[in-house]
Amino acid sequence: MTERSEVREGVPGRHGMTTRTAERIPRQPGIADVVRDRDAPAQRRRGGSLAALGRHSIALARRSLIKTMRTPEALIDVTLQPVIFLLMFTYLFGGAIAGGDRHAYLQFLLPGMLAQSLAMGGIALGQNLNADIEKGVFDRFRSLPISRSAPLIGAVGADIVRYLTVCLVMLGFGMVMGFRIDTNPTAAAGAVALAIGFGLCFCWISVLVGMLVRTSGAVQGVMFLLVFPLSFGSNVFVQTDTLPGWVQAFVHVNPITPLVATMRGLLVGGPVAGHLAVTLAWMAGLLVVFVPLALRAYARRA
Repeated sequence: MTERSEVREGVPGRHGMTTRTAERIPRQPGIADVVRDRDAPAQRRRGGSLAALGRHSIALARRSLIKTMRTPEALIDVTLQPVIFLLMFTYLFGGAIAGGDRHAYLQFLLPGMLAQSLAMGGIALGQNLNADIEKGVFDRFRSLPISRSAPLIGAVGADIVRYLTVCLVMLGFGMVMGFRIDTNPTAAAGAVALAIGFGLCFCWISVLVGMLVRTSGAVQGVMFLLVFPLSFGSNVFVQTDTLPGWVQAFVHVNPITPLVATMRGLLVGGPVAGHLAVTLAWMAGLLVVFVPLALRAYARRA
């Protein structure tokens, strides 16, 4: 509906100034209007309650998802890239590493490749945040009566879809190649949930890097320098006891190692409890260290 309002215009007539009725088309509501209508009392202090923070973060996560849907090529790193890696390592190196038994190597490799893909999938988050800051998008967010942390929390929350995608792609394509879950559906669902949870904790490193470096290309370079040693210096591709002693020392303190061991236990069988405890400790440590650092770097950058 349109609103009708009387406006006086400086048009001289026979009896002086004339009055004309003009139509005014209402402006379409945006994010600012939604925040203003639903959380008007929260404008007195930025962010409002935890419930308001949750709503704002969900709204900004939805924005990130819409952006991803409009650029589906941004999902290459969680769809096509993991499949290529799985094919290459299974058929190029599986015969040599596993003594010719590629199926046995696939059973060993896929849980580790899934963990590696989740770690690499978080790189795009830091790139996107850095690009948004350079474009001035976060200047608009700062003008809204929302918490300073809502844009970052919303962006991280939207990555759940990316991590779920890489889990489904890896497991689905792996089964086409011959991978089989030797445990049960409940354990497999637990492995997927643990992998997504670890990815959400690990991606805060990418958020921090995205706040510190100047360009999105630099985010990718810095994160690859971090993720590649963690991926290859772990138990993803080979058994730990086959590595030199000094490499084993690094593998044992690598956060990827207990995650891979836990996922192997949940998907193909093996010990879980001890590795799961270490993985959860690493996840808590990543949150405690990198979330405050990322928020502080964001505040200084913005």
